[in-house]
Amino acid sequence: MYLEMKVFGFALDAIAQMPVIILKDAEEKHAVPVWINAQDSVAFAAQFVGREATARTRRKDVFTALVEQMELTLSRIVVESLKDGVFIASVRLVPRKGEEIRLEVHVTEAMLLSLRYQQPVLVDPEVLAQVSTLDLKEDGLAEENNARRFVDFLDHMDPAAMGKYPM
Repeated sequence: MYLEMKVFGFALDAIAQMPVIILKDAEEKHAVPVWINAQDSVAFAAQFVGREATARTRRKDVFTALVEQMELTLSRIVVESLKDGVFIASVRLVPRKGEEIRLEVHVTEAMLLSLRYQQPVLVDPEVLAQVSTLDLKEDGLAEENNARRFVDFLDHMDPAAMGKYPM
C-alpha cells in the first residue's frame, strides 16, 4: 500500500549542496527528500513559484495537450522505488475505454505533474525505508550519517521555520 504524500517544499540541501524537493505525508510523520540537479531545479522552481503566471496565459504544456487530445485522465503519480540513488517514478493514465497505462517518467517530471494537476504523490513504503539508509558517498554528495541527519531534520521540522514559498 502506497503512502500518500504531497510536494511540501523546495530548498537547497545545505549538507549535499544540491536542490531538494521535499515530500511529506498529511500527518507530517514522514518526509522524503528528492535531490535533483540544478537544471531540473530551474523548471521545478518555475512551476512551484510561478504557477499562477502559467494559469493566466492559458497555455498548455505538451503533456497536458497530449493527455487532452488522447482523452486520457491522470489517475496516479507514483514513486515506485529507489535504485542506486535514483528514484523510479511513473504516472498512470486512464483512457476513456481501456486499461490503465503506466508511463515511467523522471522523478522531477512526476513532481511537476503533481503540482500542475494538484495530485498527491504515492510513495512505496520501501522507498521510505531506503531513503533513511541512502548512501550518498558514491556521488560525493555527503556522508551517510549526514544524509540520515538531514532526513531526521526534515521529519522534525516546523513548516513555519522552513521559509518555503507559499503554495
